[in-house]
Amino acid sequence: MASDDQILRRCFHEWMAIQEQELNQLLQALNQNGNGRDDLTETTCAQLTEKSINSFQEYIDKRAQLSRLDISGLFSPSWNTALEKSLLWVAGCRPSIYIRLTYALCGSQVEFQLSEIIQGLVRGNLGQISAAQLRMINDLHMKTIKEEEKLSNKLAGLQENIADQPIAIVAKRMSRVGETSGEVDHALDEHESSMANILQEADKLRLSTLKELLSILTPLQGVDFLVASKKLHLCMHEWGKTRDNRHGRR
Repeated sequence: MASDDQILRRCFHEWMAIQEQELNQLLQALNQNGNGRDDLTETTCAQLTEKSINSFQEYIDKRAQLSRLDISGLFSPSWNTALEKSLLWVAGCRPSIYIRLTYALCGSQVEFQLSEIIQGLVRGNLGQISAAQLRMINDLHMKTIKEEEKLSNKLAGLQENIADQPIAIVAKRMSRVGETSGEVDHALDEHESSMANILQEADKLRLSTLKELLSILTPLQGVDFLVASKKLHLCMHEWGKTRDNRHGRR
């Protein structure tokens, strides 16, 4: 029978495989755009962005179920590299990183494709984002940061509770370090239940931010963004493995 850690690890690796599969499909759509097939690309891009959203929804639904198995394992995942773990916020990425990535892509594409943009040879990517879109993205950014702060404060309060009753007081009374206690087990179970609730709130924020961002972007811009975000996710995992090997961790 698989252990809780093995079940959670399998969930992560299945998710990464989906990321690779969807990345290939997204790249094909961008290649179609490069070949001038605008009508087909617009429809295909809209379908692919919807597919990515649905895949993410399925993933966080599965995480919500698995969080009741071993929530601490999700907050400190053995399947992630040390680099990835150092960047985690509530067992995942900060939702605001989606907006930061969008800003970075807008700037880099304008810089590297300036002559093509002037000649009208570049169609619909993030280098051609409008002022109205930028205003909406900025509003989303501000809203997302506020929600992140609320969750960060909730998590900080939960962490601080470890030094409060009953856990800290029971630990002080124990004659032997690490002695089992029904009172402590009950308190830690409640602590983990609260952690699972915070994870679900964070995952919902990640999903809602992604949905709103993609609704602001055109379908082609959405695909442009998703290609970059999935590549970044996959690359960070591979770069992390390389650095772990360098430091003798794997």
